[in-house]
Amino acid sequence: MKECTQCGKCCTQYGDGGLSVTDNEIDMWELFQPDIAQYVKNGLIWSSPETGKRLDHCPFLRVIPGDKNSAHSKDIYTCDIYYDRPDDCRYYPVTIKQMINDECEMLEDNDLADPVKAQKALDTLMKDSRPAFDK
Repeated sequence: MKECTQCGKCCTQYGDGGLSVTDNEIDMWELFQPDIAQYVKNGLIWSSPETGKRLDHCPFLRVIPGDKNSAHSKDIYTCDIYYDRPDDCRYYPVTIKQMINDECEMLEDNDLADPVKAQKALDTLMKDSRPAFDK
C-alpha cells in the first residue's frame, strides 16, 4: 500500500456535507475554530454561512493544479483544516472495500490480490488516526 497521493478522491467523494459530525466536534469548533463552526447549520456540515444552504463541496478543500508539462501533472488536494478536520475525514479510509469503491490511489496490485492482508496493513497504517474497534 502506498502513502496517500493527495488525489482528492475521498474529499471530492465525501466532502459535500454528507459526513457525520459529533456534537463534541461542533462544540470544539464553536469554542476554538469559529471559522469552521460558521459552516455548520443545524448540526450538519458544510453549509454556506450566508445562505445556510448545503455546499456541494468542503469549503476547506484546496486544489493545487498540476503542471501539465512535467512529471507532476496531477492536481494535488490539500485541507486547510487538516488538524481540525471532522473525525469522518480523520478515520478515512476504513476498509479496503471502501478504497476499491472510491478508486483510492493508495492501493497497489498486491493489495487487490490479498485484501485480507491489505486490510491488516491499512489498520496498522491508520492506528493513530482512528479509535480501535473490536472485531
